[in-house]
Amino acid sequence: MKKRILIIGASGQIGTELTAYLRKRYGKHKVIASDIVEGDPAMLKEGPFEILDAMDYDAVQDVVIRHEITDVYLMAAMLSATAEKFPMKAWNLNMNSLFNVLNLARDKKIEKIFWPSSIAVFGPTTPRTDTPQRTVMEPSTVYGISKQTGERWCEYYHKRFGVDVRSIRYPGLISYTTPPGGGTTDYAVDIFYKALKHKKYVCFLNAETTLPMMYMPDAIEATVGIMEAPDASVKIRSAYNLAAFSFNPEEIAATIKKHIPEFTISYAPDFRQAIADSWPQTIDDSDARTDWGWKHSYSLEQMTEDMLKNLR
Repeated sequence: MKKRILIIGASGQIGTELTAYLRKRYGKHKVIASDIVEGDPAMLKEGPFEILDAMDYDAVQDVVIRHEITDVYLMAAMLSATAEKFPMKAWNLNMNSLFNVLNLARDKKIEKIFWPSSIAVFGPTTPRTDTPQRTVMEPSTVYGISKQTGERWCEYYHKRFGVDVRSIRYPGLISYTTPPGGGTTDYAVDIFYKALKHKKYVCFLNAETTLPMMYMPDAIEATVGIMEAPDASVKIRSAYNLAAFSFNPEEIAATIKKHIPEFTISYAPDFRQAIADSWPQTIDDSDARTDWGWKHSYSLEQMTEDMLKNLR
């Protein structure tokens, strides 16, 4: 069967760039974008788009059958900071959407699933430096709880039903294509907008809060890379650790100042500080690098230069 791809949540931070990447790679008519609201004009112009509620099983099944979908990328989710404000809404979206695609794969209606996990699966009892692939988790946020639960269900469906599901634990992601989307690490996106527009930024985390981060092109390469890896190479069916570089607000501000000397940063930590304090500072992703050949391309300095160039 020829590959035909459905992206659920295509209008989100990752989905927007993933859709463009996959359409360029496989052909625009083989990649169906979908979201609960209409996508941006460029996405609608470049290929098929479906209005789709990820929690509506019948609607998802209808799109899968009608478009003869083989692979599903489930990118719909409510992120960490927003989920703390709407816990039950976040739980229902994050979990029910996953069950819908897992059950479609169990029933042989799709062949392969990508589902994103996150460093939010880790908690305050997790080793914060070089966080290993297998370790204590105990997440303390609604988002993290849903992601850890999702990892367990993915592994269960693989072992019990042979479902080909693949996942990575994204660190904080930085992109110039879409604005910040309600995540705790999104200060590292917003800071670029404010640096260019106002030459100053008030950060909701303190200066020393080091977190794992990644530039979006690397995240997209990892996402497609694990989906294209041979089945035997994907040895972990919960989710793989993934890393590129780590920094704190003071360090990214210093990097921006090399390009915008008048830029200043100040600090007003809010409820997101406690979330960030429960997450790792650096990640050991050696399993991903060994099993299916993951490697990142961008450093903090290269990312900063590219972000500012594109946002200008």
